Amino acid sequence: MTIRVAGIGTALPEKIVTNDELAKTIDTNDQWIRDRSGIGQRHVGGVTSELATEAGIRAIKNAGLTPDDIGLLIVCTTTPDQQLPATSAVVQRDIGLTCGAFDINAVCAGFIYSYVMAYGQMLMPGGPERVLVIGSESLSRIVDWTDRGTAILFGDGAGAAVMERHEQGEMLAYDLGSNGELQEILYADHGGYIKMEGREVFKRAVRAVSGSVEIALKKAGMTADDIDVVIPHQANIRIIEAVSQRTGLSMEKTHNVIEFTGNTSSATIPLTLAEAERNGALQPGQIVLMTGFGAGMAWGTAVVRW
Repeated sequence: MTIRVAGIGTALPEKIVTNDELAKTIDTNDQWIRDRSGIGQRHVGGVTSELATEAGIRAIKNAGLTPDDIGLLIVCTTTPDQQLPATSAVVQRDIGLTCGAFDINAVCAGFIYSYVMAYGQMLMPGGPERVLVIGSESLSRIVDWTDRGTAILFGDGAGAAVMERHEQGEMLAYDLGSNGELQEILYADHGGYIKMEGREVFKRAVRAVSGSVEIALKKAGMTADDIDVVIPHQANIRIIEAVSQRTGLSMEKTHNVIEFTGNTSSATIPLTLAEAERNGALQPGQIVLMTGFGAGMAWGTAVVRW
């Protein structure tokens, strides 16, 4: 028995804030933002549970299933609706699920952590046949819109994937890591805004992701040339390019949505998976590498046969 992704769904708020609109309120311009991040616009105004619900419903429909077919729900988010209960409880109710549900917070690495967790749950004796994994964020409410160092980067959105037992698809290797000593370079206190040491985050992210990719490839017995599709966390196009140069992963095989969504934290990887699927890149048997990193700092990489 192996496990595949049976369906993908996404959700983005209707409101779009372009770089030119940001330039009206902070000292920046479209070219400056694009040169440093690759971002042209971001969606704002979402509620985490509502975006998650919309993406989850679409993923279930895309898989040709109904809510009754889902045996477990995992919502990864760093912007829950409330202190308690878990956002997954609200999403479970609104989708109409009758299974167990819980949240994971590994920030921008959340989807990789959740994917690995779901895979393990499904392989356990008596484990669920299908797991719905959703990354959902409403980062706009914890962004200081007067700080050009962070306001240009983040947006709201959600992406979901239905994982199911199937003869097609399998996890070939994964790597998860965290370094709490780097907590202070990227954080947001309760009731506060995102604080980030941009240059330090850039440097540490490139190093962490490159190392994680190399570890996962080694575990899979593969090299960068064996990878057919690369799905990186969408934090900064310059980070993605630097990781590509360090690891040998092909930028031609790398899919990105950052220009249109900005950094949506745990939602970026499923949003990018959806784009790759629309482009016809996700074909059975292809080797897909997903990798992400975020505050903590936490990072993760998964190598999957689609």
